[in-house]
Amino acid sequence: MTDVLPAGSLDGKVALVTGSSRGIGADTVRYLAEAGADVVINYRNKAPRAEKLANELRELGRRVLVVGADLTDPASVASMFDAVKAEFGRLDVLVLNASGGMESGMAEDYALTLNRDAQLNVLNAATPLMGEGSRVVFVTSHQAHFIRTTPTMPEYEPVALSKRAGEDALRELIPGLAEKGIGFTVVSGDMIEGTITATLLERANPGAIAERRESAGKLYNVSEFAAEVAQAVVDPVPADNTRLVGDVSAFAAE
Repeated sequence: MTDVLPAGSLDGKVALVTGSSRGIGADTVRYLAEAGADVVINYRNKAPRAEKLANELRELGRRVLVVGADLTDPASVASMFDAVKAEFGRLDVLVLNASGGMESGMAEDYALTLNRDAQLNVLNAATPLMGEGSRVVFVTSHQAHFIRTTPTMPEYEPVALSKRAGEDALRELIPGLAEKGIGFTVVSGDMIEGTITATLLERANPGAIAERRESAGKLYNVSEFAAEVAQAVVDPVPADNTRLVGDVSAFAAE
């Protein structure tokens, strides 16, 4: 990986990325560590992968805390932030990356529980550790961000609706965060090549990703999109709190 953020731009900062044992989360937390941040790697059930990444980042001279937590369990989330407080005493960056809803065998309301309720709970639990100049980044998709005006694939619609519900709920907290000097940015991208969601969607609707790639002209890969998420941590908060990644011409504005 090459440096995405200026070297030293996050020196002295502490960053937590949810769902960061693999995929977009792992690359995002790596970019933040390369820029100087001490980091918290959160995972649900991929402990060996999380520990392997942690060891790589420790070789950069960073302090790394690895915390397993089920984000849909408030007690588990509370324990995670207790561990962050004990290790670092504060949190400067929170990237709300973990999401889901297409997994098999989950309860009917799982997508809404994870993509809305858990996101709110994680942010509320993190806020007491965050102060002036801190930043929250919520990761979503164009298919979710624009779901009110642009239909998406039927297989993805429950996830899109739940992620938009999460975005809406989080946006209601922006004024209170701003009073504390905490910035909030939504990063929205198209379907991302190589993600679990894309794999599950392709399985449910063969050819869907290729069709979307042809229509969009280009789909970002995991590391490219993670770079945009990491950049949102250090860039000024956009006027509408939204960073749109890639072409959005196929999506109707709200």
